[in-house]
Amino acid sequence: MDIGDMRREFESEGLDRDHLDDSPIRQFEHWFHDAREAGILEPNAMSLATAGSDSQPDLRTVLLKYFDDKGFVFYTNYGSRKAGEIDQNPKAALLFPWIGLNRQVIIQGPVEKVSKAESLRYFSSRPRGSQIGAWVSEQSKVITSRGLLEQKVAEIKRRFSQGDVPLPSFWGGYRVVPERIEFWQGRPSRLHDRFEYLRQDDGWLIQRLQP
Repeated sequence: MDIGDMRREFESEGLDRDHLDDSPIRQFEHWFHDAREAGILEPNAMSLATAGSDSQPDLRTVLLKYFDDKGFVFYTNYGSRKAGEIDQNPKAALLFPWIGLNRQVIIQGPVEKVSKAESLRYFSSRPRGSQIGAWVSEQSKVITSRGLLEQKVAEIKRRFSQGDVPLPSFWGGYRVVPERIEFWQGRPSRLHDRFEYLRQDDGWLIQRLQP
């Protein structure tokens, strides 16, 4: 199937250095607010790219759950494929594709586990069904049928029928600590605006990139 003629013009006001906050985290917060206000479906959905010791890139969509000056946090099973790759090569890239606003944000940097207290705080806020799901799934492992998964759900529900569902020892958060953040704004004729923030010892270097 030849889809080479699929294209559209990106109409926007553009992006100038004067429009940017000196902090990429505050700039991200501004754009994230815009995405929510525009009704972008799940604006916290982000592509997470990792690569293990074999250097084979891997990619999936996860949900951003927290961000601040220290980094961008998501949660997962510590036995999952992504967790194994992070253990082997603790670096990652994130992509927020806010296409409806002709925008995207790329974040790159090292990855670290969040504290158990942070994981517990978030886990305790999840719906009970999601908490049980965390206990049930040996994420990324082969399973022969969905029926086995449903049997395990029933087992875990019985196990924790009284009281709160505890935090599994094999589940928690990771924080991507940004060293580079790029803000991309689509413009007509593919002459897009791109600005990158590079972490320096004394702050952030901000520079415009060619489209």
